[in-house]
Amino acid sequence: MSTLTNIIFATILVSLISLVGIFALSLKEKLLNKILLVLVALSAGTLMGGAFIHLIPEAIGKFQSAGVFINVLIGFVAFLLIEKVLHWRHCHHGKCEIHTFAYMNIFGDIMHNLIDGMIIAASFVTNVGLGIVTTVAVSIHEIPQEIGDFGVLVHGGFTKNKALLLNFLTGLTAVLGGIIGYYLASYTSYTAELLLPLAAGGFIYVAASDLIPEIRKELDLKKSLLYFGVFVLGIILMYGLKLISN
Repeated sequence: MSTLTNIIFATILVSLISLVGIFALSLKEKLLNKILLVLVALSAGTLMGGAFIHLIPEAIGKFQSAGVFINVLIGFVAFLLIEKVLHWRHCHHGKCEIHTFAYMNIFGDIMHNLIDGMIIAASFVTNVGLGIVTTVAVSIHEIPQEIGDFGVLVHGGFTKNKALLLNFLTGLTAVLGGIIGYYLASYTSYTAELLLPLAAGGFIYVAASDLIPEIRKELDLKKSLLYFGVFVLGIILMYGLKLISN
């Protein structure tokens, strides 16, 4: 398959994860919360592994530039800025109009999915193996996020069916991001040179700032060890993909 076909196929798969809300509907809230934390731990591990085992080494090997590390740092800072400026997932001082909050969540998802698509595209343009690894890391991260987004939309006043449809439509913007990323990367190699380390910085930020703090809140020792084990499993999964792709 051509690189563009791979990108479109991968981003469509990521978009379909937005329908995971159907799965959430069938579970009781208590069980769903337990599963979510396991998925959060797995997501944190795969994002960390994806950044340190795949994206950063690939960027260094391909571009042989000390600027790679600067761009990783820029990516980390940029994701912090995005979260602070566009903090649609949180109510200001605990006060917000629910419907406005839901619409802002949709806007946030659109931007997030566009960036995911561009990152996937840059990875596939670099090589197919890296594209697959990045798609896996993004996909695993999307599962708990999409379940959360589905809950936000329902809480914001949308019906469950409409929430699923909106989640799916916003998920499709990853395909658009993939196409944009492909043509940008085809136009200049600097796109991949910039996006790979930026993505690594973003992966590290999301894992360290958003996901790991969630599993650290668990006080029960057995559950904490479970989440830690799943976190390590996510890293091992990324390492295994590294061995397979070599």
